[in-house]
Amino acid sequence: MVEMPTLLHAQADKHWSGFEERAADVVAQLSDARRDQLRTLFACSDFAADSLCRQPELALELDDERDLHNADRAGRYQPELAQLLAEVNDEPGLQRTLRRFRRRELLLIAWREMLLGAEVEESFAHISALADALILAAYRWWYQRQCAELGTPTDADGEAVPMLILGMGKLGGRELNFSSDIDLIFTFPHNGVTQGGRRELANQQFFIRLGQKLVNALHQTTVDGQVYRVDMRLRPFGESGPLAVSFAAMEDYYQHHGRTWERYAMVKARILNDEGEYTAELRAMLKPFVFRRYIDFGVIDSLRQMKAMIAAEVRRKGLHDNIKLGAGGIREVEFIAQVFQLIRGGREPALQVRHLPDALAAIQASGALTAVEADQLHQSYRLLRRVENFLQAFDDQQTQTLPQDELNRSRLAWLMGHDSWDGFYQALRQAMDGVHQQFGGLIGDSTEVEDEGVDQIWFDVWQTELDESELLPMLQEQGMDQDKAMRLARALNTFKEECPRRAMGPQGRQALEKLMPVLLDKVSQSDTPGILFARLQKLLLQIVTRTAYLQLLVENAGALTQLIRLCEASSLVAEQLARYPILLDELLVPELLYNPMPLEAYKGELRQFLLRVPEEDVEQQMEALRQFKQIHLLRIAAADIAGALPLMKVSDHLTWLAEAIVEEVVNQAWIQISERHGVPEVLADSPSRGFGVVAYGKLGGIELAYSSDLDLVFVQQAGLKGQTNGNKPLDVRQFYLRLAQRIIHLFSTRTPSGVLYELDMRLRPSGNAGLLVSPLDAYQHYLQNEAWIWEHQALVRSRLIVGDAALHREFERIRRETLSATRDRATLAEEVIKMREKMRTHLSKAGPGEFHLKQSAGGLVDIEFLTQYLVLAHGHEHPQALTRWSDNIRILESAVEVGLLEEDEARRLKTAYCAIRDRGHRLSLSDKPGLLPDTELTQEREWVVASWNKWLQGSRTP
Repeated sequence: MVEMPTLLHAQADKHWSGFEERAADVVAQLSDARRDQLRTLFACSDFAADSLCRQPELALELDDERDLHNADRAGRYQPELAQLLAEVNDEPGLQRTLRRFRRRELLLIAWREMLLGAEVEESFAHISALADALILAAYRWWYQRQCAELGTPTDADGEAVPMLILGMGKLGGRELNFSSDIDLIFTFPHNGVTQGGRRELANQQFFIRLGQKLVNALHQTTVDGQVYRVDMRLRPFGESGPLAVSFAAMEDYYQHHGRTWERYAMVKARILNDEGEYTAELRAMLKPFVFRRYIDFGVIDSLRQMKAMIAAEVRRKGLHDNIKLGAGGIREVEFIAQVFQLIRGGREPALQVRHLPDALAAIQASGALTAVEADQLHQSYRLLRRVENFLQAFDDQQTQTLPQDELNRSRLAWLMGHDSWDGFYQALRQAMDGVHQQFGGLIGDSTEVEDEGVDQIWFDVWQTELDESELLPMLQEQGMDQDKAMRLARALNTFKEECPRRAMGPQGRQALEKLMPVLLDKVSQSDTPGILFARLQKLLLQIVTRTAYLQLLVENAGALTQLIRLCEASSLVAEQLARYPILLDELLVPELLYNPMPLEAYKGELRQFLLRVPEEDVEQQMEALRQFKQIHLLRIAAADIAGALPLMKVSDHLTWLAEAIVEEVVNQAWIQISERHGVPEVLADSPSRGFGVVAYGKLGGIELAYSSDLDLVFVQQAGLKGQTNGNKPLDVRQFYLRLAQRIIHLFSTRTPSGVLYELDMRLRPSGNAGLLVSPLDAYQHYLQNEAWIWEHQALVRSRLIVGDAALHREFERIRRETLSATRDRATLAEEVIKMREKMRTHLSKAGPGEFHLKQSAGGLVDIEFLTQYLVLAHGHEHPQALTRWSDNIRILESAVEVGLLEEDEARRLKTAYCAIRDRGHRLSLSDKPGLLPDTELTQEREWVVASWNKWLQGSRTP
């Protein structure tokens, strides 16, 4: 052996001094040969020095013949542990026994491999057998105690049921490394209940509790350390799944949800406890999932993606000196072997093995690898695993990264038989380069990247686990500035964290893997990629569990393009799509998407849409109404974003859509109430319902916006008395009250597609204190005798949108008479100005240097109040012209027609009104507040202020 470096002698002296101080009586009993061995061991392993300082008696107990020179000790682990635990009656005793036993045996394994020439295969076998023994000893100890406390889990015949423990990964393959964590899955044969306890408990609950106790026994860190870090994430549904599942549930999961990477993991799965027929049953159940009966070329695409992900991680994480994850590392050897096992294992039983050296031999025998290739992989694997064991035995730490400090480099080079670090490193790199060359030639590389024109970078960004500091430079290399890159990195990592929590099926995951690089490529071309992806991720998180929607976007490039275009232009649209993914279907036909139907067609289209829903199914009817609204909102927004609809036409479409829906809701409510109570007897022979809906505010003014609520007032024909004619008759007033309540219910009930519209009923006579439905004579009396000026202002923007012709005529008469009443202009101006100032004080959110589009001086509300003043002040002079319309633009045009306004002044006011509304509209599409810098729209605001001062300030009482 190469002479030990001076640095290691110094390390041995340091540890020996500590050991002598801690255990002088033990040191005095040691032979010279044992002292020399221990000093050399201390030079190589801080773990060994610490272990002997904790348990000095081991220096005397470890016998040369029985322990140190015995290459076959694994068979004694389980009986020795059983004997030690037979007298243990409490949990702390269990934890202490397990941890001290592990430390003793790992010390012996490290001693033999470091100093006594034990081969790495011996270490594999003993570390894995030790894990089996510790896991099963803890399981059996807790199973017995839990049965005594809770009763014994049983099957339908009353027979006791065990829990079976699957060891995954290196534990399953009996290739555990020195400081490895362990991957486990818990399962049990039958559902049933416990027997013999104080009360029955479902088997699953019993085994979940048992699993928790077992994990805690192994995982918890005590004064004696830890047995193993336990990872349960490979179980069905991962962390969101139950800790223990029945055979039936496990079979169902792997049949319907099992993914390629889970097949990959299951190649090494091993049942740790032999439970006779149950073990055989579980093995037989899992085999078809892992090994297909045919040559499984269908898995190649998935394996190719896994390979690309491995390569991307190496590139992006700079894993040059990581002997497990780096290029040519342990993971690549394992991947090569398991690729052949997954593809051919179903047809070639010899490949159905867990231990990697056995798998390589079987692959060579099948002709898939040459003898030279298989031997190169095997020898490289042995070298890498030996290095891994030494790295971890230095300090019982789970690491696979080559050391940067001189001490551990000296240790590793000396233990590997080299007199210098450079010599060792060159030999290691040569072995790893050979592995990586074989890995690179395996199963070919996907050409889909080139086919789709997507740069490899976006596959790497999606498939590789990267933190923000690693993502930032990659994104900046694509031309993003730091702020944009930071926003995108955060949004992407948030999405990656959320995705695993969603229960996706295998097809959904496959579709997502195809979609995301393409989507990221398109997002990167946006001026605001972080904002855009944050909008998209809300939708993606809604649809990751709905494979059909993912596949829609994967298979329809045009739909994906439209999605990104719309979401980039409007957070409102993005939010709608996220809430209601059914709207994605609309992206498939751009001809419809960007061309809303004619205004007059909404009512007929809605009726046709509802024909597919049974009339008696109220819930489906409500849902269909909401879907219709969302579909057409999306179409209007798409046409708006594309520039196919000017602002005024957008409002027209939103208004006509809302009117069609209001009318249909009234129809449905009427049918539902009249089926139970009949209709008013006085209307029994009339087509009239005697009921109407008055629209106020934006709906009344034909200025509806995307997120507007509906200001409604319900009215009924005057003079209706008596009862309804149904099986459960009601007083007529009570009937209309029930009808109104039903209408509100149909609007406000939250279905899967949300509420229909938010309703505001406060503009009815006497507000919230008033009747929900007003007879028209009472409505007229209130308006003309009790209403405030602001209520007359609101009436300017009112229209009857539902009701028969007679009701329409009566409402128009009341409105016209009320608006055209003679008023004192000075008093009117004073009231309007006071209300305006009150609104500005309470509602304006403009800070210094800001202009609030609605409430600031010269804003929208000033224009609205001005037109309302003109109607109320001069309506008596021109009752037909000034009271005809409810929208601002046509009121201003009417004022010109009657000579009240000059053409230029009206044009300026209309221009200002449209400009301010348009800016507000754009901001709302992006979900931004209606605020601008005070330096914008200055000309338009000056025009508004000038007219305001002319008509209102000039009319005030001096």
